[in-house]
Amino acid sequence: MGSATGDDAGVYRIDRDRALVQTTDFFTPIVDDPFSYGQIAAANALSDVYAMGGRPLTALNILAVPVDQVPPKAIQEILRGGALKIKEAKCTLLGGHTIKNPEPVYGLAVTGLVSPRRMLTNARARPGDALVLTKPLGTGIVTTGIKRGLTPPSLERKALASMARLNDAGPELAERGLVKAAVDITGFGLLGHLAAMCRSSHVGAEIIAREVPVIGKGVSDLIAAGCIPGGSRDNLAYASGFAEWNGVSEAEKILLTDAQTSGGLLLCIPQQRLQLVLTLLKRLKTPCACVIGRIVRSAKPKIRVSE
Repeated sequence: MGSATGDDAGVYRIDRDRALVQTTDFFTPIVDDPFSYGQIAAANALSDVYAMGGRPLTALNILAVPVDQVPPKAIQEILRGGALKIKEAKCTLLGGHTIKNPEPVYGLAVTGLVSPRRMLTNARARPGDALVLTKPLGTGIVTTGIKRGLTPPSLERKALASMARLNDAGPELAERGLVKAAVDITGFGLLGHLAAMCRSSHVGAEIIAREVPVIGKGVSDLIAAGCIPGGSRDNLAYASGFAEWNGVSEAEKILLTDAQTSGGLLLCIPQQRLQLVLTLLKRLKTPCACVIGRIVRSAKPKIRVSE
């Protein structure tokens, strides 16, 4: 699996039963607390392996910092947050590399292992599959509100907990043969990542906006206050090329295209397995397990969004 389908990670077959899953992801701080930043960045990078149905094996730190502006204690907290999240994933931290940089950057290069026969991909969605989302939306809006001092503390805590949560349900579902198609929702927003899945799978999709989970009620207030990241605005403009809106409010459009950090998995579940998967997701304590739409037959990767 290379870059042709725009999947979450590359996959290299070793033999009949094993393949390596490889990815890297890093970004500048989206929250003030260095420990939380480290946890979120690590969870975000590990998620690419989980989204392919793999289990992380090893990780390498990628760190760039302005050493004259960021104190050693803060650097230690970033790395501590990442290390604890790597440990939670039962992954081994092998080391990494650090350079000086005008602004902080942190993330991981991760290698995982997956069975080629059980691998998840965004290219196997089939008409009739239910679309299930495992984390609520709104992290881009919430973190923009944090930067502007407008996000309520309770909503901030919910967002931080969601972003730091591992998407380790991916391999559990893949290894049981319950899911074949999945993607994790990050910078291109729900609709952007779903559109890529539709293109790779040669299908379309339908989304019911009212069924899409939101981190908290305060998200709508932040949208009204203009706390919309530039990436989310770009995503909404891009969505005009493939989305058909049917009675959907402007706020809902913004939420559905909001650029997420360490978002949830979007799973394509055959109808006959849907209840089993929902029960398993509940047992695994995923932040949510919401059926938000379905995959449909379509000659073009169109997504129809209804209220």
